[in-house]
Amino acid sequence: MASKTFFIFVVTVMLLSLQSIDTCFAARNLLQTVPPAPALPTIPSMPKPTLPPPLPTTQVPPLPKATLPPLPTGMPTIPTMPTIPSIPKVTMPPMPTIPSIPNIPSISTIIPFLPFLSPPPSTSTTSP
Repeated sequence: MASKTFFIFVVTVMLLSLQSIDTCFAARNLLQTVPPAPALPTIPSMPKPTLPPPLPTTQVPPLPKATLPPLPTGMPTIPTMPTIPSIPKVTMPPMPTIPSIPNIPSISTIIPFLPFLSPPPSTSTTSP
């Protein structure tokens, strides 16, 4: 079954390879035999635009100066942080001991050899 599948796979790969060779030759042939591109049409000239008359200029009034209040000279004092009481130490009880896991005997992976026994003798007698 596996050899049949492998054979089909190899035949498919060979067919695809041969098909791509012909495609490469066809592409090269097309590149060598393409006629030159036709000339592009010329772009017609556009009429020159006329600008509207310039707008009258006006005098912009000056902006008023902003007056800022004076800055304070002294820095305010920051209140001190209250002291935090210390947390009492917690003692944990001792951990119980874990019993050890008993050893599991290993299972042998070797199949014992069984001698082939001869068939039992037949009880009927046959004469030739």
